[in-house]
Amino acid sequence: MGLSTDAIHAGQKPEPITGAVMTPVFQTSTYAQDGIGEHRGYEYARTQNPTREALEGCVAALEGASHGVAFGSGTAAIHAILQTLNGGDEIICTSNVYGGTYRLFEMVLRRFGQRFHFVDTSDLAAVERALSEKTKLLFVETPTNPVLTLSDIKACAELAHGKGAKLVVDNTFMSPYFQNPLALGADVCVHSTTKYLNGHSDMVGGIVLTNDDDLFASLKFLQNAAGAVPGPWDCWLALRGVKTLAVRMRQHDANARQIAAWLAERKEVKKIYYPGLASHPGHALAKRQMRGFGGMISFDLGSFAAAQKVVKAVQIFTLAESLGGVESLISHPAMMTHGTVPKEIREELGITDGLVRISVGIEDVEDLQNDLEKALDSI
Repeated sequence: MGLSTDAIHAGQKPEPITGAVMTPVFQTSTYAQDGIGEHRGYEYARTQNPTREALEGCVAALEGASHGVAFGSGTAAIHAILQTLNGGDEIICTSNVYGGTYRLFEMVLRRFGQRFHFVDTSDLAAVERALSEKTKLLFVETPTNPVLTLSDIKACAELAHGKGAKLVVDNTFMSPYFQNPLALGADVCVHSTTKYLNGHSDMVGGIVLTNDDDLFASLKFLQNAAGAVPGPWDCWLALRGVKTLAVRMRQHDANARQIAAWLAERKEVKKIYYPGLASHPGHALAKRQMRGFGGMISFDLGSFAAAQKVVKAVQIFTLAESLGGVESLISHPAMMTHGTVPKEIREELGITDGLVRISVGIEDVEDLQNDLEKALDSI
């Protein structure tokens, strides 16, 4: 089936008792059993929930995966992947990774003996130098948050597999509509379902996709044993949002392309990051491994004062963390999403005090452009 069809139907069948077309919210903590050891496939809601299973099956189909395992947040999903490893294991990670991922790796998991090395994974020579026989996992975010650096997924997979390591790709920024890491050789794909998959900024969740049966078994064990599961209502909201993923992503992409081209001509913008622009260093790679360029744009205004004026002047864009909703958002990564990353590392990565990130929504693009124009004129 095509992605638009799978987004609406995969993992979902009419509810057998009533024939309800929409998967119900199974808002229960436990299930009646017919006798000791006799149940109907469901025992306790942390372990199994039909609404959660529908979401897992649907997103797995969109990513071309045999298995999907949902968690209470994107960070919880990443944490579960790392919990399949042991203390002392070595992990190579994209240097310009989401601030929450950096915080989890550096400030939580490192205390338990896991060893993390942050590398520019867009530089394949640097990846090759960093990998060793001790490496268990190569964690790649592409495009990165917030400066939209791209890594070659196929090449990273070959390098990781050559050392016996697995490749994990955070595909949150692109969604399954524009990029499918598993088809390019990744072993694991992870999403914050909070973002484009849900698309309406009204829930928090995460999901891991894989074709590896053994890894799936480990993740299912951890989902139950550690218990970072999403509630059925959040799963239903994400499942509802996924149904319109294709139409939303097309509009996000179209709006962002127009706005990025316009921003690139503004004198107030000192530097712009958008893979859809020919000037982006990863533009050729983007055309090769992605089917679109997405709705995320970052641009540097040269100073914190300029950034402050812009984020205060916008009226349609909302100053807020997160991304991927139908509404347009604007944020200041250095003080918001990447505030826990040390300043010297932020600046080395291009996350300056003048950097602004926008999540371009699906409003009328003329209104969004006019809003940004007035804001830039205020500098």
